[in-house]
Amino acid sequence: MLIETRAYARAGLLGNPSDGFFGKTIAISVRNFGASVTLYPSPELHIEAQLQDSNIFRSIFHLRDAVGTLGYHGGVPLIKAAIKKFAEYCEQQQIRLPNQNFSIRYKTSIPRQVGLSGSSAIIVATFRALMQFYSVDIPQPVLPNLVLATETDELGIAAGLQDRVIQCYEGCVYMDFDRTTMERQGYGQYEPLDPRLLPKLYIAYNTELGKQSGRVHNDVRTRWQKGEEKVVQTMSAIADVALQGREALLQHDTDALHGLINRNFDLRREIYTISERNLSLIETARTCGASASFTGSGGSIIGVYRDDAMLNRLFVELKKINARVIKPYVV
Repeated sequence: MLIETRAYARAGLLGNPSDGFFGKTIAISVRNFGASVTLYPSPELHIEAQLQDSNIFRSIFHLRDAVGTLGYHGGVPLIKAAIKKFAEYCEQQQIRLPNQNFSIRYKTSIPRQVGLSGSSAIIVATFRALMQFYSVDIPQPVLPNLVLATETDELGIAAGLQDRVIQCYEGCVYMDFDRTTMERQGYGQYEPLDPRLLPKLYIAYNTELGKQSGRVHNDVRTRWQKGEEKVVQTMSAIADVALQGREALLQHDTDALHGLINRNFDLRREIYTISERNLSLIETARTCGASASFTGSGGSIIGVYRDDAMLNRLFVELKKINARVIKPYVV
């Protein structure tokens, strides 16, 4: 029995990053990039390391570049953490797992550390493979919580639910993380939206912008938890952008979406420190006439473009700052 599962990159469209602050967001899955997991029975439980998990390097400069692009740990810790969390969930739910082992390996084409959620995609794909192997059904709204807990509890990664929700649901989803709802049922209200409502979207990313997203959120989270008025009000306004964006999508109001995407980033900039490299992505895209906001915590942007001429200009101008432009494939 050979099991193959997959999870895709994602892009936050509106409301990002209010998901971690009881806000609202709209996100899309980006099928241009994905992580796949292959699992099959074996005498012992074996996690197969991939090239990016190697601790052998050609030189000190090779190590520097590998860590800058892939981080320190590769994908094996993500799979280990996912397996542990899956086993704990089954134990809590009194689900007896059969005594059968497996080998598991992963592949990923998602650019790392540029805000397209490559790490959580590996975890989602791992959960899907384990669910199939052990014939365990985890309710769809609950699965993103387990994926998030894998990262926060097991690996110490600061993150929100948005990425995990869209990677579990796929397509285009409006998410409301209202505090009362979250406390009552343990997860938010997730509303799939018809991807055909989406306007002409582009994504641009710069693979030189290596960073770990958890570091980006820590200071703002502390200020929000302390009740700093500026942070609380701004995060509420960012959440409201997603609410307005949902209505704009349903009304086919592309001009409104264009403005809301820009407003999302402009509000974010009021409370977050934006690096010059990240800012250059935004400014270059806007100079071309497109809207622009972060897909995640930095490293890649998303926005609305008007026509092929504008898209071609985005290709040309963003290439000058080492950024690649794609049209997201959303099903």
